[in-house]
Amino acid sequence: MDSIIFDLDGTIWDPIDTVLSAWNGVIRKSNLIHSELTRMDFEGTMGLQMNEISRKLFPTLNDTERQNLVKELCEVEQSLLEENGGVLIHNVENVLKELSQKYKLYIVSNCQDGYIEAFYKSHRLEKYFLDFENPGRTGLSKGENINLVIERNNLLSPVYVGDTQGDLEAARFAKIPFIYAEYGFGQVSEYDMKIKSFEELLRVF
Repeated sequence: MDSIIFDLDGTIWDPIDTVLSAWNGVIRKSNLIHSELTRMDFEGTMGLQMNEISRKLFPTLNDTERQNLVKELCEVEQSLLEENGGVLIHNVENVLKELSQKYKLYIVSNCQDGYIEAFYKSHRLEKYFLDFENPGRTGLSKGENINLVIERNNLLSPVYVGDTQGDLEAARFAKIPFIYAEYGFGQVSEYDMKIKSFEELLRVF
């Protein structure tokens, strides 16, 4: 194994409370949405792309209304994430520091453009990662983005670490091993290896 590709939400950090604050701030000013979102609402969307999230959370809006709302939500969200960050999974930086001395580290997340940059800015962890990708930049699926990172970095034997069924399916699409972060947001149907904490990666590798 020469590299580790990570999912972000639920695997490296929990951004929900910050995102919830940003989105509900916009919703309170909107004439289209009449009820605020809950943490449970967000947990049910983990692993989905933004267009899927918006359809699930705002099913009564038409496509134009949804697109305009999502644009505003993402702008406010990114600003608040840059300022306040999220909650890092326990001992993340120490583990990343040690892993980066032996392996090449990357992030592939199903997020909008600017989201991973906000994560980097708020927590200053970009020094541990060599590259990242997301559908907001490429328009591709997570599996396709994993392949993109593999190809442009000439990776020979990567693994993917994530916490949702979508992460499993993306790893299978890319034909690389999947490590299930059981402490995260989702449930999966199968995995090649399971970790109960982020720190456990140090024992796995």
